[in-house]
Amino acid sequence: MKASDARAFFASPESLALDDYLLLDYVFECQDDPELAAAHLCSEQSTAQWKRVDVSEDYRPRFAAKVLDLNIEPVPTGFSVPMPEFGDQQVHRCRIRIAHPHANFGPRLPNLLSAVLGEGAFFAPGIPLIKLLDIAFPDAFLSAFQGPRFGIGGIREQLKVFDRPIFFGVIKPNIGLPPEPFAELAYEAWRGGLDIAKDDEMLADPDWSPLAERARLLGAARRRAEQETGVPKIYLANITDEVDRLLELHDTAVAAGAGAVMLNAWPTGLSAARMLRQHTKVPLVAHFPVIAAMSRLPFYGVHSRVLTKLQRLAGFDVIIMPGFGNRMMTPAEEVRACIHACVDPAFGQLKPSLPVPGGSDSAATLESVHAQVGSADFGFVPGRGVFSHPQGPAAGATSLHQAWQAISAGVPVAEAAEQQSELKAALATFG
Repeated sequence: MKASDARAFFASPESLALDDYLLLDYVFECQDDPELAAAHLCSEQSTAQWKRVDVSEDYRPRFAAKVLDLNIEPVPTGFSVPMPEFGDQQVHRCRIRIAHPHANFGPRLPNLLSAVLGEGAFFAPGIPLIKLLDIAFPDAFLSAFQGPRFGIGGIREQLKVFDRPIFFGVIKPNIGLPPEPFAELAYEAWRGGLDIAKDDEMLADPDWSPLAERARLLGAARRRAEQETGVPKIYLANITDEVDRLLELHDTAVAAGAGAVMLNAWPTGLSAARMLRQHTKVPLVAHFPVIAAMSRLPFYGVHSRVLTKLQRLAGFDVIIMPGFGNRMMTPAEEVRACIHACVDPAFGQLKPSLPVPGGSDSAATLESVHAQVGSADFGFVPGRGVFSHPQGPAAGATSLHQAWQAISAGVPVAEAAEQQSELKAALATFG
């Protein structure tokens, strides 16, 4: 690309009708002219060849992605990932904001992903390393999406829980139980105060625990727990499968008593989630398999905040994400960025999704998770912390309420545990 051609891929924000564009923040590393690399990045993900040979035309004014800002930083230590095939030339790390016209693909998530995370971005000439850090949607684009059907408010209303986190529990062992003992564990946890008992993300419809039978027994156990406790409960059924089975599995689970359904969002795809959003009358919950494979490297792939925003756009009412602590290997600021993406008011008419930062949680971690989140608008999702409690699942669920009561009263959880056996056992076992 000639330097004169490259300038056509640069613009000032004031020169564009920004409601017609998505704003994309990338970081990339290159060795050649950073401005030329930036122009290639815009060209490859939008117009590529912008005219036919020997024809006087230029598609760039209408279709080209445009560089709005480019910050260039020399990197004395070379590429962030060893790339010996590129030699030892000077490496530049560039942060770039791009305006991409959304009319190029319309309100279609597979086409959006093909543009901003596809061949054009990850095979742009001269850019061996690149990561999409953030994406912003104008109201004109958001208006074509329904987003969450229930959102945080709808789920709180369904459960009649308005002043604390929503307590989930992953029934354990995760894939090792037939429906009968599985349902009994859920019942015990509901009886102790759990709001939502859920399938593990790896348990869907296997021979040893068929979804139809599991949902039938869990539905009956849920109704029994509701009658005994007087408060609503939810069984969250994992319906992840081949796309052509999703509606069938959804209908089976909900008819049997599942109050919400879970989908592994990225293995099945956002378009499948959007289809389910149109079909379902119960909350839709996202789990995070594959996300770490795309997001963990600092200068390659896609930031998990982008994936969270896209899940909200697709219509997930609840978004389970890698949470705080060493177990999940996710920086705290990244977890907070994903939580903010769930509730960010700059999302047009779309309702907020309930953020659920998870990973090896229990009553022993509730205090620190609440402090990191900064509000009570989150889901808390122990597994072992409820179902491996030494006094049983009911005590595990009770310990969550005891921890929250201490937090609400401004009392250290460890101090409150001295007077409450369930909480004391939880701290001793999981702390």
